[in-house]
Amino acid sequence: MPPTYRIGQIVPSSNVTMETEVPALLRAREAVAPERFTFHSSRMRMTRVTPEQLRAMDAESDRCALELSDARVDVIGYACLVAVMATGPGYHREAERRLHRRTVGNGAPAPVVTSAGALVAGLQTLGARRVAMVTPYMRPLARTVVGYLAEEGIEVLDHAALEIADNLDVAAHDPAKLPGIAKGLAHTEADAVVLSACVQLPSLTAVEEAEQLLGKPVVSASICTTHQLLRALGLPAFAPGAGRLLSGEYP
Repeated sequence: MPPTYRIGQIVPSSNVTMETEVPALLRAREAVAPERFTFHSSRMRMTRVTPEQLRAMDAESDRCALELSDARVDVIGYACLVAVMATGPGYHREAERRLHRRTVGNGAPAPVVTSAGALVAGLQTLGARRVAMVTPYMRPLARTVVGYLAEEGIEVLDHAALEIADNLDVAAHDPAKLPGIAKGLAHTEADAVVLSACVQLPSLTAVEEAEQLLGKPVVSASICTTHQLLRALGLPAFAPGAGRLLSGEYP
C-alpha cells in the first residue's frame, strides 16, 4: 500500500480556492508518484479583505490548529497570505512556531507552513530577488505585501492591485485574464512573476500559459504553499502542470 498523508489547511471561512487548487496539485502528483493524500480543513471567519477582519481572523488560527491536530494531520498549511503579512515583518515565522506548539501541546505534533512564508521560500528557491506580482487586494494591502517581501530581500519591481474587497468576488475572478495582466507589468528585469499573491485568487490553470508568455518562472501562493507542504513532509516537491517551481527541478 502506498503511504497516505493527511493535509490540514487553516482557511478563511469565505475561501474556496485553496481547497480546490492544493488538492488539484496533489492529485496531479498522485498520477506520477506513489504517495496519496487526504484533505482536511478548519475555518476562520472572514468575508471582506480588510485589516480589521484579517486581525480578527488571525486570532482564530490557534483554535484551527488544535482542531486539525485532533484529526492527526501530518502537516498544516495556514492558507491566508495577507493576514500574516499584514501583522508585521517576519510574522510568518512566529505564526508557524506558535501553531506548531499548539499541535505539540495536543499530543499530535505537525509541521506548520504559512502561505506567506511559502511564497518567500518559493521565490528564494527559484533564486528570484526581483519580481513582478499580481494581487487582488486594495492598494494599501498590496503595498503591505510589497513591503513584507522587501523585508525578506525580495524586490517587487511592479505590481497590480485589482482592488477586490469582497473575498468571494476574488474567487470569481477569471484566471484566464491573469497572464495578460502580468504581461502589462514592468517584468522584463524580474527573475520571476507571482501570478497570484493571494490564496483566494485562482490562477492554477493559467500558470504554464503565463510562463510561456513571459519567458520566466511563474508562481502563485497555492503553488508555493504546495511546494513547502511537500518539503515539510520530506517528499520530493513536484507536481505536473504547475510551472517551474514544481517541475522537479527544485525537489
